[in-house]
Amino acid sequence: MEKTNVYGVVLAGGIGSRMGNVEKPKQFMEVGKKPIIIHTIEKFVVQPQFERIIVLSPKAWLNYTKDVIRKYISEKDKIDVIEGGATRNDTIMNAISHIEKQYGLDEETVIVTHDSVRPFVTHRILEENIRYAKETGACDTVIPATDTIVESTDHEVISNIPDRSCMYQGQTPQSFKACKLRSVFEALTPEEKKILTDACKILVLKGEKVHLVQGEVSNIKITYPHDLRVAEAILGGEKSC
Repeated sequence: MEKTNVYGVVLAGGIGSRMGNVEKPKQFMEVGKKPIIIHTIEKFVVQPQFERIIVLSPKAWLNYTKDVIRKYISEKDKIDVIEGGATRNDTIMNAISHIEKQYGLDEETVIVTHDSVRPFVTHRILEENIRYAKETGACDTVIPATDTIVESTDHEVISNIPDRSCMYQGQTPQSFKACKLRSVFEALTPEEKKILTDACKILVLKGEKVHLVQGEVSNIKITYPHDLRVAEAILGGEKSC
């Protein structure tokens, strides 16, 4: 089979503190009788363009992550589980280093980075991320903002209300040519790295263009206990279709 040079990168480094007092990270909580992370990995496994799928986990949960993948995923030979970094972007850099050491890296290598707790990513979203990352070098999955966005710099009074027609809510995947992302990240100052919120901002800070991919309202990030109930409802809807 011809090498695709495209890698799925599933970011499972969080501990889920906003989920409340739970005994394990949120990616291992169950929806539809399976851990959330398994639903997510399943979407990547069936996408034929992925050379490998790299799953990045907290060090303390590496063996647990490998165990649940062995239990639920039949194509586990396509998956590497490695340790994440101290921050989201450090975790992505770990993935790039792993790909470079194990499989080789060139200017056209594409990574599709995705939150492990967004289990409803669609085949179309993954396809378009791969396409636009190849064509433009970087893309971000977004949906148009439906609520008015209010800015407050002091967290007490409104400082600005941006034009909603220009506002989008960021989702994942965020996809990149790996070498370019790493070189721009390494060129950032420590001060610039401190203000990073996601990987796309690495490029935006340096004036690089990031293409928009249309997301889906259903591509939710499971963050709070309420989201588990929403996820169960979405899963029920998918099964009934």
